[in-house]
Amino acid sequence: MRLALRFCVLAALVPILAACSPKEEAPLRFAVIDPGHFHAALVQKYALEGVSDTLEVYAPAGPELISYAASIESFNSREENPTSWVLDMHVGDDYLELFSQDCDADVVVLAGKNRNKAKYILAAVEAGCNVLSDKPMAINAEDYELLKKAYELADSKGLVIYDLMTERYDLLNIVEKELIADKEVFGELCCSDTENPAVEVESSHHFYKNVMGNALVRPMWYYDVQEQGEGIADVTTHLIDIVAWQCFPGEILSTDPQTEGLEVRLTGATHYATPISLQQYSLSTGSAVFPPYLEKYLDDNGVLQVDANGSLSYQIDGVNVLVKVKWDFEAPEGSGDSFRSVIKGSKAQLSVIQDETTDYKKELYISFAENVADADELALKAQKHIQKSYPRISIEKQDDGRYQLIIPQEIRLGHEDHFSKVTQTFLGYVRGERMPSWEAPNTLAKYYIISEAVKQAKREGE
Repeated sequence: MRLALRFCVLAALVPILAACSPKEEAPLRFAVIDPGHFHAALVQKYALEGVSDTLEVYAPAGPELISYAASIESFNSREENPTSWVLDMHVGDDYLELFSQDCDADVVVLAGKNRNKAKYILAAVEAGCNVLSDKPMAINAEDYELLKKAYELADSKGLVIYDLMTERYDLLNIVEKELIADKEVFGELCCSDTENPAVEVESSHHFYKNVMGNALVRPMWYYDVQEQGEGIADVTTHLIDIVAWQCFPGEILSTDPQTEGLEVRLTGATHYATPISLQQYSLSTGSAVFPPYLEKYLDDNGVLQVDANGSLSYQIDGVNVLVKVKWDFEAPEGSGDSFRSVIKGSKAQLSVIQDETTDYKKELYISFAENVADADELALKAQKHIQKSYPRISIEKQDDGRYQLIIPQEIRLGHEDHFSKVTQTFLGYVRGERMPSWEAPNTLAKYYIISEAVKQAKREGE
């Protein structure tokens, strides 16, 4: 009788225990809208744990969609670490309407025509989807207003909108952030004015280049600033993001003096054009002629004038920042994209250089102020601090008196691999991890700066 009673008790407990045991979460479903940029495929370069292998794709027919599908197939068919993505294609001019009506995905991935980003983001949130978007999410004042609306709606629905800020995963940027936070080494951000900013960042890029070992074919619309955005509305997203992330970590930025946070204010903006000949345009896009929608940008000599260059200056809590961006058609042989940044502290200045002197690899340097008597000792302290997290990084004094951070190339992830890191962070937030309170307001502050800069640069150019 005792054995029978024990069996009955266990039998009764089985359904209760089954109900209490954790259930395996269903895989997240991804949709991709209008993948007109190769970054859309880089999000799927590697398999994503807990994500369905089937990708819903909503897009117009055209070479960009073909290129996206080819990239996904290359990931599936490679010998090492192949993926197993399956594309469920919904193709047609009514692709956005089809998405809004039929899609039941959890996440929308965006990387394509920048003019449509804010509209796509809002449509995705209205459909109940989280959004992982390539930059820029807004290229003008109208887009910024749509983006604000999307963020407000996402907040009310408990959804996540996330900007693909890959530069936060660059080891050099991470180390520089730690040095800025080390007040014994760096001191405080210098007082500054618009003529002598505390932070200066300048990057140089090229329309024609190699990506993943192949010549990058640009879409024909890429040279239309109404579609792609001006230079000061594009790569500046990374530069502005990194300045706030490194120099004001954990702080909320505010574009309204009446709201909580560090005040952000634009102080100036300019732009100017990169000339692109028909021969260059053909080499870059494969098109033998300029399409009609670019004719408004042609000068009297038939040369395309693309507003890809410029600068913007702004303040965060009174600290002056200057950001410059430049685009040429092609880098001289043996060279590549370049970068320079200077962040000034009361004890030390941090410089990042990527040019011919560094073989076009980003390198980080510390220069101590003249009134710092114990520079060697501070450099040694900085090295010990960094080596707690990154034991293979060292600091070496150079002949010119600067101290270089020696960061071995083999421990630096490449730009393309940063995409998986961003995606994993985003997926954590989608699954319930708490997003930092500064993330959403600072993203909106970034696009406020950009939209205001474009507006002011146009006024200055009239």
